[in-house]
Amino acid sequence: MAEFVRVTGTADVASGSGIVAEVNDKPIAIFNVDGTYYAIDNTCVHRGGPLGEGELEGDTVTCPWHGWQYNVKTGVSVNNPSACVKSYQVQVEGADIKVQL
Repeated sequence: MAEFVRVTGTADVASGSGIVAEVNDKPIAIFNVDGTYYAIDNTCVHRGGPLGEGELEGDTVTCPWHGWQYNVKTGVSVNNPSACVKSYQVQVEGADIKVQL
């Protein structure tokens, strides 16, 4: 059974932004969209860019390397809907953000 693992604190992810957190040696991008947190794989499927370092506008993050865009709620690429990154279920407990692995 999958477990929820703490990845960061709520204070670490400002509203309208994202960060990269390491979980079991895997980089996960965590985003804050109007107080709701979302988690997707950090690696863009286009050329491996760091999604957690990208610009977040609404619920869409733009990869800083080549501009591919992803919906942070679903992981689906805006540029190519058949391409996507894994999305993770997020749980907030107190000030902890946890991701189901």
